[in-house]
Amino acid sequence: MERTNVSNLTTPPTCIADFSLIPIGSQNASFSKQIAEIQDLLQKSGLKYQMTATGTTVEGPWDQVARIIGHAHTLIHQEGIPRIQTDIRITTRTDKVQPMEGGMQSVERILAT
Repeated sequence: MERTNVSNLTTPPTCIADFSLIPIGSQNASFSKQIAEIQDLLQKSGLKYQMTATGTTVEGPWDQVARIIGHAHTLIHQEGIPRIQTDIRITTRTDKVQPMEGGMQSVERILAT
């Protein structure tokens, strides 16, 4: 089996990531203040994003999306949270350009018929 030369690989041009930070070691059950700070960070990033009931979806270049999730970690650690576990789902497409609203719109069209 031929080995892949990693230096010849590139990341997909854009991705959509759904992520949820889970603070570990906080004395407070509420995380609303930190979520608001993360939303402010995303707004300032210029990336397209949408908060959901259980996380945030962000769309953009792979490197920028990964970087903003890392910045969210740093922000929460600076709040005194000693440990964060993050669930991330990332989707990429090479067959067509489909923004994060595209999948939802397809389902909504089907439901409307």
